Amino acid sequence: MSLPAYTARVLPEWIDYNGHMSEAFYVLAFGFATTSAMDHLGMDEAYRDNQAASLYTVEAHVRYLLEAGLDDDLEITTTIASSGAKKLHLAHEMRTGGTLIATEEILGLHVDTASGSTSPFPEPVLAAIAAIGQQIPEWSGRSITA
Repeated sequence: MSLPAYTARVLPEWIDYNGHMSEAFYVLAFGFATTSAMDHLGMDEAYRDNQAASLYTVEAHVRYLLEAGLDDDLEITTTIASSGAKKLHLAHEMRTGGTLIATEEILGLHVDTASGSTSPFPEPVLAAIAAIGQQIPEWSGRSITA
């Protein structure tokens, strides 16, 4: 089983003063891909409302590899790099025309939104995570170096 890809088109307001997609909008598109993954794993809007729980991103690392331009079609694929009782490590790869242009990995914690504290994923979400399985990309876990 796998997570569905998230797709988007680069909009005019996403273009910066250099004539290509601004870094903030790479993160926005990756954020939409995270929401799509959450929906697929059972943490959709109804879950967030009914369970008073959500996934909070506590760390992220983006690599900008190539530029995206106006009207480029983006496809973001997501894998689960690792998981635990309260955490989910997602790895996103953004492509346009089949070419890898950016990656992002996030560490998300499952949070009880009423208390603001971490809480374990419920069994149906854990089962959905387990059904997807884990796949760690070779680029995952890199640190920033000069």
